[in-house]
Amino acid sequence: MKIALDAMGGDFAPQAAVDGAVLAAEKLAGSAQIVLIGQQEAVRPLLEKHGAAAESLQFVHASQIIEMGEHPAKAYQQKQDSSIAVGYRMLHAGEADAFCSAGNTGAMLVGAMFSVKTVPGVMRPAIANFLPKLDGGFGILLDVGANAECKPEMLEQFGELGSLYAQCVLGITEPKVGLMNLGEEEGKGTAIMQATHQLLKVNPHVHFIGNIEGRDLFNSKADVIVCDGYTGNVLLKMAESIYDALHEKNIHDPFFDKFNYEAVGGSPILGINDNAIIGHGASTPLAICNMIMQGYEMAKSGISDQIKSSFKS
Repeated sequence: MKIALDAMGGDFAPQAAVDGAVLAAEKLAGSAQIVLIGQQEAVRPLLEKHGAAAESLQFVHASQIIEMGEHPAKAYQQKQDSSIAVGYRMLHAGEADAFCSAGNTGAMLVGAMFSVKTVPGVMRPAIANFLPKLDGGFGILLDVGANAECKPEMLEQFGELGSLYAQCVLGITEPKVGLMNLGEEEGKGTAIMQATHQLLKVNPHVHFIGNIEGRDLFNSKADVIVCDGYTGNVLLKMAESIYDALHEKNIHDPFFDKFNYEAVGGSPILGINDNAIIGHGASTPLAICNMIMQGYEMAKSGISDQIKSSFKS
């Protein structure tokens, strides 16, 4: 198995990417190989500094970088030798089993749509994120930014995608799916939320438990929480701010420590024909390492094949 990593993506690249890849290589020794993609003149010296610890890492040269502030679609089309474009070509060609990047989020989404493409039957891919639960496990929240406005049918599919991920990767046998709304009652919310509720209610592929509210994010009421990308991104950033506030006040707790983006490392793109993970722009070596580990777990679980099979049927 091979996990490809964009060595030029992120605020602290390529140093953080190389250091994180070395950490992950130690954990994955004998199970998977990590492939770094980036500019040779920037990455090679950093690999050499790690000496024997970096010997298992493979390197692929990419001459261009898609910067954080660039227009995603335009940059992806014009920079076909960028680390993101090269990574997706490797993924599409079967030369990598997962592709990870802490670079331009929009370019990662565009690359997914242009290269490995959306699974037939899926209206729009979703970015998922992980929610720590008070009982010690994790749940999944989607969408968290790919689709700011959604049709009811899209939200229904997010419930299916999240449920499959919870089953295959998180190991939850019968994930409980909840719809984020402004009240628990069936008739609450906008016309879109009400229509989505009715679709999920009769969907045989999910265990729908009804509407949930913001106070239910971290309890065990739902394993999969469905919302549009606008709402999901606000919730995600709010959770990150809670960790930042507690950290600033020097308050540490094992549960709230899981709010730190480094703990998981990245957010998977669900609904595409392969495994891709988007990392936080400020990813540290630890976050990069955990993003790679997440890519490995996705590839090992066969989640993309499960999604293709489910939507084909």
